[in-house]
Amino acid sequence: MNRDAPLVLGIETSCDETGVGIVRGTELLANVIASSMEEHARYGGVVPEVAARAHLEALGPTIAAALAEADIGLADVDAVAVTNGPGLAGALMVGVGAAKALAVALDRPLYAVNHLVGHVGADLLDHEAPLETPTVALLVSGGHTSLLLVRDLVSDVELLGETVDDAAGEAFDKVARLLGLPYPGGPEIDRAAIGGDPTAIRFPRGLTRPKDQASHSFDFSFSGLKTAVARWVEQREAAGEPIPLADVAASFREAVVDVLVAKAVAACTDLGVPRLLLGGGVVANARLRELAEERAAAAGIALRIPPLSLCTDNGAMIAELGAQLIMAGHPPSSMDFGADSTLPVTDIQA
Repeated sequence: MNRDAPLVLGIETSCDETGVGIVRGTELLANVIASSMEEHARYGGVVPEVAARAHLEALGPTIAAALAEADIGLADVDAVAVTNGPGLAGALMVGVGAAKALAVALDRPLYAVNHLVGHVGADLLDHEAPLETPTVALLVSGGHTSLLLVRDLVSDVELLGETVDDAAGEAFDKVARLLGLPYPGGPEIDRAAIGGDPTAIRFPRGLTRPKDQASHSFDFSFSGLKTAVARWVEQREAAGEPIPLADVAASFREAVVDVLVAKAVAACTDLGVPRLLLGGGVVANARLRELAEERAAAAGIALRIPPLSLCTDNGAMIAELGAQLIMAGHPPSSMDFGADSTLPVTDIQA
């Protein structure tokens, strides 16, 4: 243990998970998450007002649990880090307000950091070898599908492409709903696909045609895919034919992960970057990890995937990004920053 490394408490409240993490340098001491997913399940998706109220209720107990897990007191913390965007505005405000209060009460520096870049920082908590740069990062979640070029984690991150409509996780939720499966859709589609044939139905791959390459080579689109699944199901039902659930789920999942991995590998190849990092909650999808491993190996690309506990939204990744900023000599954020629901990935720190 490096006692000279900064001890940082991180707060993450960008969506429906209240995350508090504590790190010392690159050592993970605590990672506690309180999810409000069950509260949103009745609505079939995240309700911003419900998420914000859930954060208010969960934040105090989650901080206490993280301190207990790390076996430290608040007075031991060297700095506080918090997500100030992107995400749901009301949810972000809860975390930002709590972090500012802690920083003032403890007289500690405060680092406001980017949620998406935090997903890249999570990788540092699981690997003994440091993250080599430049690296391409594919971040896939319910709210984000982004392809990044990370030249330097704390100072130089470029957005290569992102979804132009539905995020991949959002598409999983919507297709699950039309198939009569519960929320959240990702794990339900995974379960439904067991035994299914991923080649049974050739669903479209958005933004992969030659004419898309000039302006959307690294962008994603899943709205058309969602519609194609809906039309296919409607036609079968209209004809009185049974819906082969496993085949539909497997074919839809294959269409999503095929595009995700193809574009990520293409970015590595086109830019001459032999490294790819995956992050975000959709990385829990078994087929996505499997296909990424296969194609990365075939292309000679080194693949890094953090543990699933660090792929979903969590406070540890925010604490780690804060620690990296401190160790790189960056000054703390001023106290006048606010929550920014559309914060660009190039704004690593407020």
